[in-house]
Amino acid sequence: MARYSKWLGLLGFLLLVWSCSLPWTYHADIGKHFNGYFTEHNIYGRPARFLLPMAVFSVLASFAPMMWLKFAGMLVASLNMAYAFSRFLKFGSAYLGYVPEKESGLYLMLFSVALIFMATFMPYGKSVGKTKKEGSI
Repeated sequence: MARYSKWLGLLGFLLLVWSCSLPWTYHADIGKHFNGYFTEHNIYGRPARFLLPMAVFSVLASFAPMMWLKFAGMLVASLNMAYAFSRFLKFGSAYLGYVPEKESGLYLMLFSVALIFMATFMPYGKSVGKTKKEGSI
C-alpha cells in the first residue's frame, strides 16, 4: 500500500479539485447552491483558495525524495484536514433556525482531503543510515 501512496495522494488531489466545483450545500431560503468557490456575499469565504494550494504542497512533497520535505507535507496535510473538517461543520451548520441541505460535493471534499492525509502518512522511500565500519564503536 505504501508503494502506491503517492498516486493515492494525487488521486485525492484530483478528487478535491472536482469536489470544490460541485455543490456543497443548498440553501432553500435564498435558492442557491454553495460550493468551494462561491458563497452568497462571501459569507463562508472561499475554502478552495486554502484547500487546493495546501493539497498541492502535500502531494508534491510526497513525490520529493527528501525526508524532511515529506515531514513538512505531513504537517501541511494535517492542517488541511483540520481546515476541511471545520469547513464541513461550518457549511452544514444551522443558521437562524434554518438547516441547509448538504450535497455530495461537501462529503467528497472531506473524503478527498482525508485520502491526501492518509497518503502523506505512508511515505515511500528508503532510509539511508550510516553503516558501521569494522572495529569502530
